Amino acid sequence: MNLRIPGPTPLPPEVQAALSRQMIGHRSKACADIVAEATPSLQEMFGTKADMLILTASGTGAMEAAVANFLSPGDEVLVVSVGKFGERFGKIARTYGANVTQLDFTYGQAADPQAIASALAANPHYKAVFVTHNETSTGVTNDLSAIGEIVGRYPALLIVDSVSGASALPLEMDRWGLDVVVSGAQKGWMIPPGLAFIAVNERAWAAHATATMPRFYFDLSAARKSAAKNQTPYTPAVGLLFGLQEALRLMRKEGFAQVLDRHRRLGERTRAGVKKLGLRLFADEAHASNSVTAVRAPEGVNAEEIRARLLADYDILVAGGQGELKGHIFRIGHLGWVSEKDIDEVLQALSEIL
Repeated sequence: MNLRIPGPTPLPPEVQAALSRQMIGHRSKACADIVAEATPSLQEMFGTKADMLILTASGTGAMEAAVANFLSPGDEVLVVSVGKFGERFGKIARTYGANVTQLDFTYGQAADPQAIASALAANPHYKAVFVTHNETSTGVTNDLSAIGEIVGRYPALLIVDSVSGASALPLEMDRWGLDVVVSGAQKGWMIPPGLAFIAVNERAWAAHATATMPRFYFDLSAARKSAAKNQTPYTPAVGLLFGLQEALRLMRKEGFAQVLDRHRRLGERTRAGVKKLGLRLFADEAHASNSVTAVRAPEGVNAEEIRARLLADYDILVAGGQGELKGHIFRIGHLGWVSEKDIDEVLQALSEIL
């Protein structure tokens, strides 16, 4: 199958082989060596020297950890949303008792940094600003550099969901002034779901020291203490660590800069091919994602029909729209282990279906 959803993404053969290895002790030196090898590469892809923590969880688990560890019930926070996963950050924060102001932007559009500036000027006492780097549901990438510059004028932490961004899109946590960044294994990292990565800088640790939201499994103090020994506080997904080690080796062999450039080229190729077929992109092309492309269905056609034909006739699986976008768009994932040939197969099949 040509798996062209934006996660889980296909596994390189080398990663598949690594996942089949026999178990080792999760407190063994061999396991600690894997974490020690992986951590600098994760930091490099995040663009940070901050603490890098590995959690056994989905990307949503890392988002929950990012809420629970740096806030207290009743804290005022600003959630910047451009789609379903921005909305999810708001839901998590409300669940934990934060006082959430949600700044929503039209689906398909990126967050306007000046609107964020206005919201912060109106209430400079927000404890945190939550934002999505790459909105998987709409195919939009936010300008984190501009957002970071604005939020940096205020005491608020800038907490970022880069689940489908990190390892596929440029990310400069330290340079852009991001305090907490989370990502998930099943996207550009080319391994199965079940690992999450969270980078935390010193400003965020200072907030953590006084935060009182309840936490146990996701207590990052425990994770930080264990990470100092290249371990995790509880039993990790050892098999996924094997996969992570091999995936990062493949990325280092290709070159991290080359990995990002490949994603840029594939994003451009997908968008150009879609437009050549007479289809319309859903996202504002000025902020279109190089991880996933959202495509409007032709007038009078249900996007689910296109997805069904791609799967039944061509063994190609693309993602559908979520919520109110279901039936109106389909999404082509081009992150992780993906080549020009994979994209061209999708475009050729679409041309025949249309």
